[in-house]
Amino acid sequence: MVREILIWPDPILKQKARPVAQVDDTLRTLIQDMFETMYSAEGVGLAAPQVGVLQRVIVLDTRPRQPESKPLAMINPEIIAMEGKTVYAEGCLSIPGESEDVERAEVVTVKYLDPEGQEQTLRCDGLLAIAVQHESDHLDGIVFVEHISGLKRELIRKRMKRLKASREQRAAL
Repeated sequence: MVREILIWPDPILKQKARPVAQVDDTLRTLIQDMFETMYSAEGVGLAAPQVGVLQRVIVLDTRPRQPESKPLAMINPEIIAMEGKTVYAEGCLSIPGESEDVERAEVVTVKYLDPEGQEQTLRCDGLLAIAVQHESDHLDGIVFVEHISGLKRELIRKRMKRLKASREQRAAL
């Protein structure tokens, strides 16, 4: 089921997500919904808070730019190592139509549970490393615009408020 993606500055996006206590069928349904929602919006990553669920779950699929990668669902992801620095023009499904350069680690190692509840460790580079950091930020109530200048952030905030207002007007018709 495709879920609604919250638009920043929705207050839920500022909240810290809770760790997942139990990997079960309800969680696997959430993960499936998140993949469907991400693909529907043509994204490469999505965090549960973006669909209004304050749990530490992210889904990623960077195959459009990294054909060797595969779709990943990460439960309780924890970045345990970071190497190097890179700058990438990031966008976000909760901030549609916007992108800005953000400095991130070039390579990250992440520890997480897979949808079967098994612990995994993965070394990520390229777009996958960027996406893991971006989506992990969402779990801590941080959106990518918090990594850019206050002036740029405020301009984007105004555009998102106008976008939300126009969507609400269309929904009311």
